Amino acid sequence: MALGRRACGVMTRDLSRVALGEQPADLVIRNGRWVNVHSGEIIDGSTIAACGSRIAACGPDVEPLIGQGTRVIDAGGRYLVPGLLDAHVHVESSMLTLSQFAAIVLPHGTTGVFIDPHEIANVLGLAGVRLMIEEAKGTPLRVYVQIPSCVPAAPDLETSGAAIGPGDVAEAMTWDGVIGLGEVMNYPGVALGDAAVHEMIARAREAGGTIGGHYASPDLGAMFHAYAAGGPSDCHEGTCAEDVVARVRQGMAAMLREGSACRNVAAQATAVTEDRIDTRSILLCTDDRHADTLLQEGHMDGVVRTAIRAGIAPITAIQMATLNTAEHFRVADDVGSITPGRYADILLVSDLDRMVIDEVIASGDMVANQGELCVANPAFRYPEVARSSVRVSGRFDPVEFRVPAPSDAGEIACRVIRPIEGQILTRACTMELPVRDGAVALEQDVAHLAVVERHHGSGRIGHGFVAGFGLGATCAIASTVAHDSHNLLVLGTDSRCMAKAANRTVDMGGGLCLVRDEAVVAEIPLPVAGLMSEAPVAVVAEQVKAFHRALRDCGCAVADPLVTLSFLALPVIPQLRLTDRGLVDVDAFKTVPIFIEEERDRTDREG
Repeated sequence: MALGRRACGVMTRDLSRVALGEQPADLVIRNGRWVNVHSGEIIDGSTIAACGSRIAACGPDVEPLIGQGTRVIDAGGRYLVPGLLDAHVHVESSMLTLSQFAAIVLPHGTTGVFIDPHEIANVLGLAGVRLMIEEAKGTPLRVYVQIPSCVPAAPDLETSGAAIGPGDVAEAMTWDGVIGLGEVMNYPGVALGDAAVHEMIARAREAGGTIGGHYASPDLGAMFHAYAAGGPSDCHEGTCAEDVVARVRQGMAAMLREGSACRNVAAQATAVTEDRIDTRSILLCTDDRHADTLLQEGHMDGVVRTAIRAGIAPITAIQMATLNTAEHFRVADDVGSITPGRYADILLVSDLDRMVIDEVIASGDMVANQGELCVANPAFRYPEVARSSVRVSGRFDPVEFRVPAPSDAGEIACRVIRPIEGQILTRACTMELPVRDGAVALEQDVAHLAVVERHHGSGRIGHGFVAGFGLGATCAIASTVAHDSHNLLVLGTDSRCMAKAANRTVDMGGGLCLVRDEAVVAEIPLPVAGLMSEAPVAVVAEQVKAFHRALRDCGCAVADPLVTLSFLALPVIPQLRLTDRGLVDVDAFKTVPIFIEEERDRTDREG
């Protein structure tokens, strides 16, 4: 992994000598169509020469640069495109380790990623971030790290496995490869002046880092303006053109996201195609794609294709995935364009509109050809501390997954979470649910949702209900992928199935398990922090597809149920969420009772 440092004096001298023809290049790519993201041109008949890992010259002249040991590639009129950059991604959410992630995204033209490893940090703290940085060193993928700011995302509303504070941020900002602070998800904390949040922002800014943003509220009024004033410099949580315009006008970078579940590029592209907003502050990102999505749709190449289909000019879409991102993170001297001094991260593309990538060069070396990785990808072995992260108080009994009713009435009014299709937002609903044998019974497409604290063995369980999954079978899902504290999340229509799925997930050391009629029908082992598998992408993708098939057989109607499920415990995205501490009204940023009558009773007492 290149750590983003500028070329030293010896290297820059060699680059100049190659450009003058006084020293042969190590690599020459000739007869290409140079996609120049600085000038917005496509320049035919171009030659790119590299010395070592960096570009020495770009232009029409060839012969003086070629020596006996020069590797020469004839582009044959293909486009020469800068390596693509993912402006915001959590590698852990692919369910792959960074090594396996690199092996799949490099052939799709992604040569650099800006990662916020807050998933593993919420389990293992700064030690987990260190492990990912060490793993990155063994891959050809260029990895820039933002130190997580949300460990946990909402300290008073959930329980994480670790905590990262201002002192940790100050320390981590001195590490190689660290370029800023990860997405500041606690937007009420920023807007309302939370001291710890602002101290983290201050420590990162003092070190020259960028401040990642995450403003998930649709409110673009005073709260949004206060958030922008608080320091975050970008945001990937927009869902419409209005969000893009608002962020750019406030001096923030608007990141258009196209992940496995959250697909926002097409809706937001009209800010460019219709509103004609200047695109210099518009970036592209995935913010999470599962292994099967990576195999089926690609990575940043797929996001660029989506932007082009939405009407954005190909070179503009490429700028959004290269130069704009590099400039935003202040690493444009290293990456983001095919220009002298930058790393030789170059894609040979035969069809620009469809982003057909034939060959991928990273740091001057061919790393992928015709969709296949062609360099060694050393395995990284995570230590035992990362493999024993699921700590619960004992075996689960079905009685722990019943919700006692506060009265003997035939029905009771309950708060119910309803996911919004294609988004990670939810709606807070009220439904009348039946009471049988002293507990709430499930009907009307309502399932029981439970979040079990799994880091400290406290035995604490938060209970709630969710509608819209369409589960018609007697079944349950358990998962340790539950953003962002990654406690053990269990969703089901039957308490016995819920207990069995939870116990099996603990036995695996983390992952996902689907139980139907008290039999395990699908599972995805994720032994690394309960989040990642060390298996190759094809294996994990098949496990994900098999899990989805089994869920469909259970009646599940959600387009991407695993992603939707994983966000039900994130208490910083409106409107209603569940953590181990209970139901969270995100708009009010506080826990609320499941039962409406309990809320009325409490209000009467307080009144």
